[in-house]
Amino acid sequence: MLDKISIGRYYPAHSFLHDTDPRIKTILYAVYLVAIFMIKEPLAIGILAAIVIVQLILAKVTPGILWSTVKPMIPLALFIFIINVLTIRQGDAIFSWKMITVTWYGISRAAIMSVRLIFLIVSTSVLLTLTTTPLKMSDALEKLFAPLQIIKIPVHEMSMMMSIAIRFIPTLAAETDKIMKAQQSRGANYDTGSFINKVRGYITVLIPLFVSSFRRADELAIAMDARCYRGGKGRTKLNPLKMTLRDVLTGIVFTLSAVLVVVIDLSLR
Repeated sequence: MLDKISIGRYYPAHSFLHDTDPRIKTILYAVYLVAIFMIKEPLAIGILAAIVIVQLILAKVTPGILWSTVKPMIPLALFIFIINVLTIRQGDAIFSWKMITVTWYGISRAAIMSVRLIFLIVSTSVLLTLTTTPLKMSDALEKLFAPLQIIKIPVHEMSMMMSIAIRFIPTLAAETDKIMKAQQSRGANYDTGSFINKVRGYITVLIPLFVSSFRRADELAIAMDARCYRGGKGRTKLNPLKMTLRDVLTGIVFTLSAVLVVVIDLSLR
């Protein structure tokens, strides 16, 4: 169900990664994002999978939460796999029919692309959304992008918008699920009929969802204005971010592990 999607939802717990400085986790996410898209060899992918498992253990993420995070992306991963299998024609063919050619190389490349997507979702959830509150994430982005203020970029407003967007992913998912149930109770059917009919059926969901989103945005703006929110200039923090030696060592260890995975991958090619 859409209301069980954990993407963008904070998972309250007391764990090693929950207590890690969000600036370190944001930097680590960028490092692992680069590593995920650089590796190609199965051994390097296996080592990266082991590192991700260690991160899951450190974050105390339960299998149920992990499954609810990965499950919505499985259809997209399968779609990417099929598209790559059908479009990559390098290597020896194992199946050929008219314009369709399937090769072992295409299957391996398609599997790597799908695994990269899963790793990307898990890393995003473990290092950012599940273990970091939207407020801390906003503070971390504001601190990291602070040098951009020199060239007159509104860093505070940008970080606030990004954190609000991530925060409202589960809210919009729950709203979509509620609208679909309401429409189904009135006789709407989203599972049968032609593709055109299904698209027309989902229009009955999109329009109320857009109306609800604009209403929520207006309510949020009114609430922020009622609390005298005037941007980041002169604004103080109730709980300012403090980076400890443990945070620095955590960043160094996980960064070196990502670099090691990339080095191993390059040496195997």
